[in-house]
Amino acid sequence: MSEDSPEAWTWHLLGLISPVLVITGNILGGVYTMMGVIFIWGVGPLLDVLMGESKVIRPPRDSGTPFIALLWAHGILHFIMMGTFMWFAANEGVTAWLVAAALSTGLVAAASAIVTAHELGHQRHGSPGWRLARALLFSINYPHFTIEHNHNHHRNVATDEDPASARKEEGIWSFWIRTIPGQFMSSVRIHNEKNKTGFSNPSWRGFALQLSSFGVLGAMHFSGFYWALPIMVGWFILSAIAILTLEYVNYIRHWGLRRESNERKFLAGHAWNTEARWSRWSLIELTRHSDHHIRASVPFWKLRAYPDAPTLPSGYYACWWPCLVPPIWRRMMNGRFPEDSVTN
Repeated sequence: MSEDSPEAWTWHLLGLISPVLVITGNILGGVYTMMGVIFIWGVGPLLDVLMGESKVIRPPRDSGTPFIALLWAHGILHFIMMGTFMWFAANEGVTAWLVAAALSTGLVAAASAIVTAHELGHQRHGSPGWRLARALLFSINYPHFTIEHNHNHHRNVATDEDPASARKEEGIWSFWIRTIPGQFMSSVRIHNEKNKTGFSNPSWRGFALQLSSFGVLGAMHFSGFYWALPIMVGWFILSAIAILTLEYVNYIRHWGLRRESNERKFLAGHAWNTEARWSRWSLIELTRHSDHHIRASVPFWKLRAYPDAPTLPSGYYACWWPCLVPPIWRRMMNGRFPEDSVTN
């Protein structure tokens, strides 16, 4: 293949491996429920390292048709995965295998649901893709993400006004504690500014709907439908791990890179990037994050690499384990900050 020709779109089909593995594990049960955990936390980091980084920046494809189909394939597989999980939970009960299945399903949902919803959430309000994004986010109990991401994160990224931008002195654990409620309250404020206050505020309504869903499952359990309890427990666990994984990604994408204010133009140097092939292909170019902020309306298959942008030491999968130990993470990132970055 010529270096002047677009990269084959079929590489992005690799991202469908993980949901298929989890669907299979949920159906087979037992030790097979660990397949998602092993693949995401074990095999994924190895693939990030072994597959290396893209060295040649190829032009984007003219047609986005296969990529749009891929987004819908991710969405459909996610709901199949959720269905097989609910079926498994109802039959398994509250056991260690339920926890394993919930972790596997939640880890993969962070990509098939949240990453897909992130891309589709930038489409026109009310479009089929936008509606799919809403359904995907509700399935993992994070429905406020799109409004906060589009209307606050993109405007205030890399400033103190953005709860999704990590400060340099922040470890991942303290960031999780700050960012999750911070982003929810940010979405509430955005709706309040649109005169949608009280229960007319979609963020509060979404939160009430989430609580009601768990309340109904709890009431069903106490009414003798005992399969409702493992579904409730499992849904909570998988949603929690999906949300934590999303916010881990937010953490590493902006950690320590600051603008003086949102009046200063966002530059490529205000986000961490990586050309790690496995992360690029399986996470639909989420790793080219600088260009996503510079050109937010551009679909993922047209995002550009910025060779001079701050670069992570590896892909998103391989950064997970060192990131969990803040001293190791800081040591890995030493010397990688751009000289002109304003850091906290």
